[in-house]
Amino acid sequence: MALTSIVTVNYNQPEATLALLASIKRNLNLDDLEIIIVDNGSLTDCGALFKQCLPQLIYIRSQTNLGFAGGNNLGIKAASGQYVLMVNNDTEVVKGMTEILVHEMEANPEIGMISPLILYFDQPDTIQYAGYTPMNYVTCRNKTEGLMEKNAGQYTGISKETAYCHGAAMMCRKADIINISLMPEMYFLYYEELDWCEMFKKAGKKIWFTGKTHIFHKESISVGRESALKTYFVTRNRILFIRRNASLFNQIIFAFYFTCVAIPKQIIIYVLKKRTDLIPYLRRALTWNITQSRNSLKLGFNTVE
Repeated sequence: MALTSIVTVNYNQPEATLALLASIKRNLNLDDLEIIIVDNGSLTDCGALFKQCLPQLIYIRSQTNLGFAGGNNLGIKAASGQYVLMVNNDTEVVKGMTEILVHEMEANPEIGMISPLILYFDQPDTIQYAGYTPMNYVTCRNKTEGLMEKNAGQYTGISKETAYCHGAAMMCRKADIINISLMPEMYFLYYEELDWCEMFKKAGKKIWFTGKTHIFHKESISVGRESALKTYFVTRNRILFIRRNASLFNQIIFAFYFTCVAIPKQIIIYVLKKRTDLIPYLRRALTWNITQSRNSLKLGFNTVE
């Protein structure tokens, strides 16, 4: 089978990363794999610890936190595999997962990126992801197919085109990354994989989901559900995604909706939840977008050196 490079990013979560490595050793054929760990500015250098678990892995340490895209891009640049599988370090793989994903891509050359069925690690009979619906460019909202459904085999054996891959587990060809570009780094956290999928689609590639294999995801290890960090980047990048991908007409409609409906609604929710401490981060997100020129938003289309 073609060599697959597995790239994962560690940020102060050595226990989660070690659990992922253990699942890779237990369930995948290491002869067909290249394992790359990017340490993304963690306080402690755990390279020796990771290599005790898997001596042949490639360990890359960044002194600063480069964000989700920046960390993955470091690993992609070092990858020598024909296929690159990016997985969150808070996931655990199942038997034969990489072989199935590669088989799906080789069976259909039009596929540019593919994600497997994603199940919650703590609730393994509950689905987190089985594809995405297209983006609504008025609200910058879409839906996750299968979310919170009981896994009764309704997606087993199904492979289909979808709107977006899921950042927790997505595979693509190294050759396509070279032709299209690396993941856009200006997002830092959230929405970058959606933008990357848009870049692949503009290049004529299709985005795919398969239920022929799955992965378990330990959701929200990195960022809390109601954190200042998440509030800022989700809000900032929701606007950024529209500015980079929607027509000027849709941008105007979105701006009216966002300022007159979405932001006031979110402020009311935070007041009711007694989380008024998060409101300033909405303002910061808006300010960031106002101060970024349209030309600067075209940056971030990085090439593989």
